[in-house]
Amino acid sequence: MSRIVTMDWEVGWSGSAEERPERWVPATVPGAVQLDWAKSEGWGDHAYGDNWRQYGWMEDKAWTYRTRLPSAEISANERLLFVSKGIDYSFRVRLNGVELLRQEGMFTPVELDVTDRRRGEDDVLEVVIDPAPKRPDAPVGRGRAQADRSCKPAVSYGWDWHPRLIPLGIWDDTYLEIRPEAHIVTAEATYELNEALTEAKLRLTARLSRPAAGTLIWRLVDPEGETVFVRECAATDAEHTMQLTVPQPRLWWPHDHGEQPLYVSEVRYVRESDVGNDENPRRRQRIGFRRVKLVMHEGAWREPSQFPKSRSNPPITLEINGRKVFCKGTNWVNPDIFPGTITADTYKSLLDLAKAAHMNLLRVWGGGIVNKESFFELCDEMGLMVWQEFPLACNRYPDEPEYLAVLDQESRSILTRLRRHASVVLWCGGNELFNAWSGMTDQSLPLRLLNANCYELDPHTPFLMTSPLEGMGHGHYVFRDDSGEEVFQWMAKARNTAYTEFGVPSPSSVEQLRGFIPPDELYPPKPGTAWESHHAFNAWQGDTWLMPHVIRHYFGPWETLEQLVDHGQLLQSEGYKCIYEEARRQKPVCAMALNWCYNEPWPTAANNSIVMWPAKPKPAYYAVQASCRPVMASARIPKFAWKPGERFEPELWMLNDSPSSVPFGRMEAWLTFGEGERRHALTWEFDRMSPNENQQGPTIGFRLPSEASGLFKLELSVAGRAEWNSEYVLCFERSEGAGAPVGNALNFG
Repeated sequence: MSRIVTMDWEVGWSGSAEERPERWVPATVPGAVQLDWAKSEGWGDHAYGDNWRQYGWMEDKAWTYRTRLPSAEISANERLLFVSKGIDYSFRVRLNGVELLRQEGMFTPVELDVTDRRRGEDDVLEVVIDPAPKRPDAPVGRGRAQADRSCKPAVSYGWDWHPRLIPLGIWDDTYLEIRPEAHIVTAEATYELNEALTEAKLRLTARLSRPAAGTLIWRLVDPEGETVFVRECAATDAEHTMQLTVPQPRLWWPHDHGEQPLYVSEVRYVRESDVGNDENPRRRQRIGFRRVKLVMHEGAWREPSQFPKSRSNPPITLEINGRKVFCKGTNWVNPDIFPGTITADTYKSLLDLAKAAHMNLLRVWGGGIVNKESFFELCDEMGLMVWQEFPLACNRYPDEPEYLAVLDQESRSILTRLRRHASVVLWCGGNELFNAWSGMTDQSLPLRLLNANCYELDPHTPFLMTSPLEGMGHGHYVFRDDSGEEVFQWMAKARNTAYTEFGVPSPSSVEQLRGFIPPDELYPPKPGTAWESHHAFNAWQGDTWLMPHVIRHYFGPWETLEQLVDHGQLLQSEGYKCIYEEARRQKPVCAMALNWCYNEPWPTAANNSIVMWPAKPKPAYYAVQASCRPVMASARIPKFAWKPGERFEPELWMLNDSPSSVPFGRMEAWLTFGEGERRHALTWEFDRMSPNENQQGPTIGFRLPSEASGLFKLELSVAGRAEWNSEYVLCFERSEGAGAPVGNALNFG
């Protein structure tokens, strides 16, 4: 049987990979060299204030990990392997000074047989990591362009929600493993479902380290743990295949459409001398049977209506097991600056929140990492679909052979690892590659390569060249733009097939801000302080992401930090409600609503995220949760700020994205003003709705009070179905020179 041997590591830096470090410090593996060195120096938390700036020099140094191979009893028919699931980024592995491997790429795992290279005593294993890759002639001010000749995630070179802090190091599980000399190297089960989804043709491909007399035993276990079948074959060659048919497989669904039954494929290799020994190593793989397609939306083939004829929009409606699914979700970014610190618990906290918010699709953005295995295992279990992008974002990646060779290696490693997960329903070349700032096209060789690799290695999972494509929307990212147009106006005019990025910013909570902004900089917020380095000012355009001028426009000058935060978070909450619900109203042409963004890699002062680092919901999280309920009462509201005495005319809707029909019912609309004055606005008797069908209702016509100020609330209640009720907080326009609406500003939070 296989045995894992742990190692104790230390790390040091030097000017180049050819030099030896002068000093060594203890290292945590997996982790990051920056964190190891900072700990040895007694530095403060990198997320506090501007502490992160002192890490900048580390990106230009070579770092060497070293460990002494522990003594371990290895029999004559066993082998000792060095295994690493991820080393960031360009590196070489040496044993006793002899180079065993040189590799570029953090997503391609390492397996090295070191058995015959040991001296027996004082064997020293080293992993030497090169400085962070950079294109030296990249444009000044565009740090991400330094990453456009590598497959290293561009986000760490600096983004509007991520500092320039480039991690290096051993970032995924790394260990020594003692294996039998003849063992299973890989064993993967793939399947094809018939058109009726009533039968799965299952195929196992297993590869042995070397041909040896023995037996391969393949067992499929159903979700309840019962054996579906056992097959055996004589292991006479290095590679073997077995096939069989599974009748009536239970289908895997996203969590809002059904269950997530997961079968287990288990493969054992039993040598002739081990017959009767049940402790032989097993290769296990979970299987979720499902069919996924991207299809054209209803009516797409009727456009354009005149010549010249062509396809109107690319397919972007997701179909699971023959059923169209409206995708309500988010853009997932690295949950930490340093991927080596991310654990299964890190993922679970965030994924639990995503599922609780009724999200069913996570777009894993191409500027960040490809997550660790536990992320995808949890998504399989929880019924969260994953749109997985390759590590390309907002750059013009070249047609050069050197880059293409690394991209080929990395993409094949990513595909081979992730294609077995039921949750992975969509591959994408990367983020915003067809935009003006990237300048790539569908003829660019990196994208043609990725398309070819996806077709070869995972042909039944859809592939997009990039996001967005024609008809899809990225943006806007603010509540109110410089022209004075609110999210309520531009979203009502939009006609996109998918809203795959959109955002509304807000500050983080006061408690969060106090945790990383020094007390003397905390209030009032100013550029040039930790507020700016944590993305409140000059992060994207103008005073993003705090946008104090927008908050002041609606609420006047704030008197405390708490008031500033409350008002900013109210705008974010109501803005996100507007976008998600309007996208849902635009079915069937629209098929997706994914906000930018879900989470954060470190604590930001202000951002479009709805979950603060590490997993703390903002008020907007709960607003999105309400707007993503499968069935809900909804209102299309023309604007946020209203004049006293103006006619209030929102349009009522019932939204249904569920696979079930909704019976007829009665909706009541109410308005609440000031300290509790409640007025009835309208009653609507709505009809029965079919699965995944909305219903448009009447428009309220209500004259607002002529003497009113501050906030007011629209409430929608459905008789007997409180879980479908909704509410919206709006405001009256301020009179010129008026201060903040103190008194009722928080009553409707």
